[in-house]
Amino acid sequence: MSRSIDVLVLGGAGVDTIIRVPELPLPYADSYMIEDGIRARAGQTGDFVALGLTALGLRTHHLDLLGDDPEGDLVRALHEEHGIALTAIPQPAGTKRAVNLVGPDGRRLSLYDSSRGHPDDRFPEDVLRPLAEASRHVHVSITQPCAHTLPLLRESGATISTDLHNWDGENPYHEPFAHAADVVFLSATALTDPEAVMRRIAERGRAEVVVATAGADGAHLLADGELTHVPAVPPPAPVVDSNGAGDAFAAAFLHGRLTGEPPRRCALYGAIAGAYACTVPSTRAAAIDRAELLARVREAESAPASRRPTAQCP
Repeated sequence: MSRSIDVLVLGGAGVDTIIRVPELPLPYADSYMIEDGIRARAGQTGDFVALGLTALGLRTHHLDLLGDDPEGDLVRALHEEHGIALTAIPQPAGTKRAVNLVGPDGRRLSLYDSSRGHPDDRFPEDVLRPLAEASRHVHVSITQPCAHTLPLLRESGATISTDLHNWDGENPYHEPFAHAADVVFLSATALTDPEAVMRRIAERGRAEVVVATAGADGAHLLADGELTHVPAVPPPAPVVDSNGAGDAFAAAFLHGRLTGEPPRRCALYGAIAGAYACTVPSTRAAAIDRAELLARVREAESAPASRRPTAQCP
């Protein structure tokens, strides 16, 4: 079977409105003056993964539901600007959107508009199946209607990854994604016992690799039954925003995996790309390219362990 697409990114297209605030949590006040302005830009989790994969040279295709609205136009323009193939299914409810409050240290609070969709939304099978069967790998966002695609994706023969984001290890909505994927990413933020949750994912599902990212503390990697810690790496410039760091990590990890690298080196790829993403202002869409990634990998691998500082990406 011909596999003309390296990675099909499923779901996660949308627009964020970025508001830089003086602190998080934001104390109550009748009003705030926002000196940096309030800006809407295309880029939610699927967009950022697709952007990262494309920058690293992988043949990437993005499939999602988009509205015929200004937000949908922003998403289409982002993909056209960066040369990312996009199939947009009409969404009468409109394009997904969110408001991100970003603190001075780069941390963010995201407010998602849950009205931009319906539980009965589906990807047309005659669109999804050919794309999946043409793909080596499918990265599945946990947005609707991606949960309904998992049986078809398994039939396609493509490998699957997903990002559970800040899952608490208990919410049943995330479990079908966790158990259907060969590679599972999640944040350790809401986990009291990351190792227990990671091992449960591997035991109950198909995952060969589970990665729990932990910001400045690096990441936990479960592969071949062994749990290891992957240190953070220093960002190449001052940290300004953590938005998209997890998506950058996932994209670079998948690049390593699809080019035959072992899990530990894939995680190093992810750590470097995630640190880079923390230096990109939230009003921009940019990702590390393959040449810079590999140069930073060589630099990290050649540095003595005692001289490897940790990143400060929150």
